[in-house]
Amino acid sequence: MAATTGSGRKGVGGRTYAAACCSLALLLTGAAAGSSAADATPTPLPSAGGTTAPVRLPVIPTGLDPQALKGCTKASPTVARTVPWAQQSLELLRAGQLSSGAGVTVAVVDTGVSRTAPALAGRVTAAGDAGKDCVGHGTFVAGLIAAAPAAGSGFSGVAPGSRVLGLSGFGPGGAPSEPAVAQAVRTAVDAGASVVDVSLGFQNSSAALDSALAYAARKDVLVVAAAVSDGVHYEDASDDDPPAVPFWPAARPGVLSVVDVDDTGSRPDGAVRPARADLAAPGDGVISIGPRGRGHYLGDGPSVAAALVAGAAVLLRSYAPKLTAPEVAARLEATAYPAPVPVLDAYAALSDVLPGAAGRTATPDTAFSLHPEPADPGPGHRALLVVAGSALAAGALAANAALARRRRSAPARSGATTPAAPPS
Repeated sequence: MAATTGSGRKGVGGRTYAAACCSLALLLTGAAAGSSAADATPTPLPSAGGTTAPVRLPVIPTGLDPQALKGCTKASPTVARTVPWAQQSLELLRAGQLSSGAGVTVAVVDTGVSRTAPALAGRVTAAGDAGKDCVGHGTFVAGLIAAAPAAGSGFSGVAPGSRVLGLSGFGPGGAPSEPAVAQAVRTAVDAGASVVDVSLGFQNSSAALDSALAYAARKDVLVVAAAVSDGVHYEDASDDDPPAVPFWPAARPGVLSVVDVDDTGSRPDGAVRPARADLAAPGDGVISIGPRGRGHYLGDGPSVAAALVAGAAVLLRSYAPKLTAPEVAARLEATAYPAPVPVLDAYAALSDVLPGAAGRTATPDTAFSLHPEPADPGPGHRALLVVAGSALAAGALAANAALARRRRSAPARSGATTPAAPPS
């Protein structure tokens, strides 16, 4: 994974993953009042009277380049006080009324996940040294999935009731490693994770990685992966029809492949088109936590988008535990906003009843409405009273008309049958 820059990327003209109809054009709300901007040296929060000053957040590193990363990532001094645009677009406030992800463990295959991150306190386990996370990107991703809400902050993860298993996808030298990812997937399955989020992508697969993904599928574990490796772009941006590029594990059938979009539904300039993409999710100027402290960072890329989809999968696996991994993936796709690549809608994935759905797909252990609105019997009762009253009135009118006819015809019948008196 290569380092990325801050927010403000534009979509590729004519080939964007546009989703204008999906209501993603919400305000890009950052930290406190004003807009967020990436900055290597963050500025402090604005004063109480300076409501228009921008608030700057540091960018979370996305790689292990020793030259780019001088020491471990420092704590951010800046807290995002308003609800970020990504959380708004996924309708997490409403989704949280149905599921928090409780009872589900999600594995994050990245740079590790810090056990000391306050927003994940008490809910992180890790294999080996993956509980330290010097870089911070794995903790950033885990925060998008599972960070708990905090007083004074508008940020929280998609599934704040879930547990996190931190795993490293990097080799001893600090480079992304296919063998490390393959082992991490197996470790996650054996540890009881129901969802595995893989941030890394490789342009070639291996027998070990294919075997690990097949193992996850047999054990009914859903693997969610970035459709493209972070920071990868076409060398010739002027090419009108660049080739689609496969990245593993996302390119493997059965893995939920995710691309990144901004708040207009567009992908960044020069973004590589993956060989397959099942879903899109926010991946530009996205806010999350870091490995230490209570401050927040900005992050971009498909790995960020994949984390949000993984969080939605965790919500579903908690809410509807009888759904299989393929059924969870299918439901996330079927309830997404229509677009060239469907855009994730976490709330709809929990609440929608799909056309023609039946059995486990439409109605899990508890129906897809945990808090149904009580039906108002008044209109139905009033309608029945109106119908009954009309029928009674019509019956009464018919009876009166018949009685009147009988009364009018009685004298005629009497005169016809009574003989006239004889003349005197």
